[in-house]
Amino acid sequence: MFWETYMKEDILVDLGISIGIFLLFLLFRKLFTKYVFTLLLRLSRKAPNDFFSHIFVSFQKPIQWLFIIIGIYVSVGYFPHLNQHNSLFLDIIRASVIIMITWGLYNMAAASSALFTSLKVRYNLEIDDILIPFISKSLRVVIVAISISVVAQEFDYDVNGFVAGLGLGGVAIAFAAKDVLGNLFGGFVIITEKPFTIGDWIMTPSVEGTVEDISFRSTRVRTFAQALVTVPNATLANESITNWSKMGKRQISFRLRVTHDTTKDQMANVVGQIEYLLKNHPDIHPETILVTFDDYKENGLDIFLYFFTKTTNWGEFLKIKEEINFEIMDILENERVYVAMPSRKLYLDPDGENQLNKDSRVRQES
Repeated sequence: MFWETYMKEDILVDLGISIGIFLLFLLFRKLFTKYVFTLLLRLSRKAPNDFFSHIFVSFQKPIQWLFIIIGIYVSVGYFPHLNQHNSLFLDIIRASVIIMITWGLYNMAAASSALFTSLKVRYNLEIDDILIPFISKSLRVVIVAISISVVAQEFDYDVNGFVAGLGLGGVAIAFAAKDVLGNLFGGFVIITEKPFTIGDWIMTPSVEGTVEDISFRSTRVRTFAQALVTVPNATLANESITNWSKMGKRQISFRLRVTHDTTKDQMANVVGQIEYLLKNHPDIHPETILVTFDDYKENGLDIFLYFFTKTTNWGEFLKIKEEINFEIMDILENERVYVAMPSRKLYLDPDGENQLNKDSRVRQES
């Protein structure tokens, strides 16, 4: 009787110690998050780059969970009827630690986009903006694949047999994932040929807008109506792509039609003044400027204008075009030349009208 009472008390003591240890690790977790991690983060932000800050932020959550895993492992050593050295329990603990490390590295791979961007700016590295998200996502895939392999080996799973099985089923997978593979290869074509990058204004038969993101499967384009269109990479890789952002200058071309009563001297003065205006305008590209009296039309005389603005920005382009149009209006007003409107003129012969009236009176008298 005494022995049973002693054993029960001993079990309760062990149970209390086990729970106390676990609660102690929960306290350590809270103290680490509130004080130690905050201090480390402040110190890392004083570094010349954000590398250490990215590391601490990436591993914040995994380390918090690591305290819980260690607390479970230590407390199980005192918990009644549980064996701390059980092989399955040890495999679960080791797998949990591997998953926490994978979680941190996975977060770092996501933060690597910002890291690569800062390194690119700091050291003038030739890294394309398309390549940075692909590097980040590729690192994530590799990290997860290695983690799954290591966890599987912890549970004595034959990874080599799994890989061999994938080889045997490769043909079936290829047929089933034909579209996915097509989009993947389309993404590689976009990366290697670089027809556009993130932030470019593109136009294709499928969509027109600004490129926001390029992933393994698709490209996201923000249209001018602010709709977000997701286009499969395989579709984009097989379409003609016009990249308006690669323009070195922007074209303006139109015909100015003036009235037929414009004299030769007036026409010559208007053409000369418009040409002088364009050649001396600071925002007009001087390479190609054409202003000519081009053609006779049914309702006017055509002046042909062909030139380019130095800017390719849409808003700035419209402002320059408006400014040029106002200047042309002033030139026409000063030369008393008028813009032709679609119209018809009817000329009446007075003699013919009198003869018509006379014939009408003769018919009435008869």
